[in-house]
Amino acid sequence: MWLSFAPVLTLTVLGIPIALGLAFTLMPAFGIFAAIGGTELSLDSWRALFSAPGFAIALILSLTTGLAATVISFVLAVGFCAMAAQSAFVQRLRRWLGPLLASPHSAMALGFAFLIMPSGWLVRFVSLFTGSTRPPAELVTVQDPSGIALIAGLLLKETPYLVLMILAASSQIPVRQILASARALGQRPAAAWLKAVFPQIYPQIRLPIFAVLAFSLSVVDVAMILGPGNPPPLAVMATLWFSDYDLDLYYPASAAAILQLLLVVACIALWWLAETPLAGVGRRLIERGGALKGQATVTMLAGAAAILVGGMGLASILGMALWSIAKTWRFPDILPTAWQMSLWLDRGGQILSTVVTTALIATLSTLISLALALGCLENEQRQGLRPGKTALWLLYMPLLVPQIAFLFGIQVLLIRLRLDGTLFAVVWAHMVFVLPYVFLSLADPFRALDPRFAASAAALGAKPLRIFLEVKLPLLARPILAGVAVGFAVSVGQYLPTLFAGAGRVSTLTTEAVTLASGGDRRVIGMVALLQSALPWAVYGLALLLPLLLFRKRGDLSR
Repeated sequence: MWLSFAPVLTLTVLGIPIALGLAFTLMPAFGIFAAIGGTELSLDSWRALFSAPGFAIALILSLTTGLAATVISFVLAVGFCAMAAQSAFVQRLRRWLGPLLASPHSAMALGFAFLIMPSGWLVRFVSLFTGSTRPPAELVTVQDPSGIALIAGLLLKETPYLVLMILAASSQIPVRQILASARALGQRPAAAWLKAVFPQIYPQIRLPIFAVLAFSLSVVDVAMILGPGNPPPLAVMATLWFSDYDLDLYYPASAAAILQLLLVVACIALWWLAETPLAGVGRRLIERGGALKGQATVTMLAGAAAILVGGMGLASILGMALWSIAKTWRFPDILPTAWQMSLWLDRGGQILSTVVTTALIATLSTLISLALALGCLENEQRQGLRPGKTALWLLYMPLLVPQIAFLFGIQVLLIRLRLDGTLFAVVWAHMVFVLPYVFLSLADPFRALDPRFAASAAALGAKPLRIFLEVKLPLLARPILAGVAVGFAVSVGQYLPTLFAGAGRVSTLTTEAVTLASGGDRRVIGMVALLQSALPWAVYGLALLLPLLLFRKRGDLSR
């Protein structure tokens, strides 16, 4: 009986915050906000938004950086997977996806800023050849007006994510047999993957691409670290207005948040409409047969660029670690000339409470999400249900709707309920984003579990609950722990949900890192950013280690 409540609770967690959040953001966009005196419908919010200094540039920045980051990361991910089809070395590089995916966006952005700033590692390496002893003061590499640093920073996370999604989709079709057939027709491995495999898996990665597009168009924390500051992208502009002491700015901020939603919807629609003619061109090229001119070169360049992006991501992580223990690191030294641990000893106690809060919020939101996901999947199996595309779209909804479009509304709702600034509110806000990832991580392994295991247990007299606890859960231990690791990492990386639901009274490592990014000590920033990444890494490590320890005497369960 209790299982039938799991889908209802899941829809409640996902749907109600978004619906009410959008409603409470939409009303101030049209002048209705009784708490601060807005009682009449008007378009003044939109007039204030359109006349705001820098509005047009902010809108163009959001559009160009979001589209560029999505298109480039998609091309690089496809190029990498095509290269992996013909190179065992490239295939082995996939094991480095874990650290890149587990690190929060803001931590990677901070590490990347250390890498590309005028006194950063890249310029220091160049100075080995130029003999320069001072950083080039005229060089603008971080927060550049065109948003190039923001695009590059987004690639560090979005490219590995799309590679993972393509690999996951590839497991649903017989890739090896398809490649063998294509190669028998004279195609090289990379070309065979592009012509025969990629068209079959694209429909399965469409929603992840839309999620990347929505995120890139509306990201706030990465844009505050790497993006231009005056004017900033539209989502950052709205966030700054929502955080201002001037309550009148809530009206144009709400209008900007709704406009951000419309921008995302328009870009997703544009991508979807562009698929048909592009698919037609691709189909004609494939049917024509033979090698496509320049295809091998383009594929190789895209794959090499993806590897370079991955290398930059790992270098960003290493740079954070080095800054956290550097005592003296002057330009143009490649490495610190003096080391210290005093920062960790002196500041460790102060930041420990933030680490505990971050871990507690991530643990609670992940475990509750896990319980709901398992309940939904078990209920689906017992009832013989087959969820369609609508259920998948509902799961992706929190990832497709820009956070800024509904989180202010959630904050208004929490204030009315007198729950703002509480741990409960932050956990609830995090669950909106953690639950889809946990569910999607578990869904395929749970549905693919051989039903004969449960049937055998039932034939021996076991009740459904016992079958679930003693047969299914141990068999699914590895995907469950992987789902926990994914959910934990997603929670640690949440910035806006903590900012709005926490109302400034709940701090996590991510909010601290973004605050410090505006001009704090590099060593402190490195320490906080490293801790941001270390927490998800630790949980990923446990997810790999626990099955080995728990099932060391039970053969295949430990592998």
